[in-house]
This record gives sequence, structure tokens and C-alpha cells, in this order.
Amino acid sequence: MEIDTQFLKGSISLLLLHLLSRGELYGYEILQEASRRSANAFDFKEGTLYPALHQLEKKGQIKAEWRTAENGRKRKYYSLTPKGKKTAVAYERQWQHLTGAMAAILESK
Repeated sequence: MEIDTQFLKGSISLLLLHLLSRGELYGYEILQEASRRSANAFDFKEGTLYPALHQLEKKGQIKAEWRTAENGRKRKYYSLTPKGKKTAVAYERQWQHLTGAMAAILESK
């Protein structure tokens, strides 16, 4: 099922913060994990990912660090800051409340 990009825009920060709450990842790993964990429902592109990561970094919720992999390639790894950890928890609570309320409306007759 194709997901309207407007739905994704409102939830990408939550998605990224949650993925990074499990440990640091570089950009391509984030794309792979989002796709894998969602059974390919979240198959977003780099043009969506990197602006969102830059916004989170600007807000002080994530930090980035360049490293050189064993194969010599440089990769930028992203991880949560303490502020990002708090935000992730708050966003997850808000999401649970919102989806519960939405389900109640959609399931009512």
C-alpha cells in the first residue's frame, strides 16, 4: 500500500528518533532499517531523509560524526543527544495517544 507523503512528513521525526534510540546508524542504514522494520512500507528516499536529519541536528536532538569504515569509505553516523532521547519518549507518547484516538474514531459506527 502506498503511503501519502503528507502522512510521512508528520511522522518522520518520530521514526528517525525511534530508530536512533536503538543505537547509532549512518544514513543508508537508517533507510534500510525503516524499510525492513515496516515491511517496506517506509521506502523513503535520501531527499526525504537527509533534510529531516539536518533539522533534528539543528534542534540539538541528534549529533553526527564522520568515521572511516574498514573499506576506506567515510560515513556520517547519527546518534541521539540527551535532548533527543527525551524528545523521542515524548513523541512516542503523543503518537500512541493520537493513534488511539484516531482508531477510536475510525472504528466507531
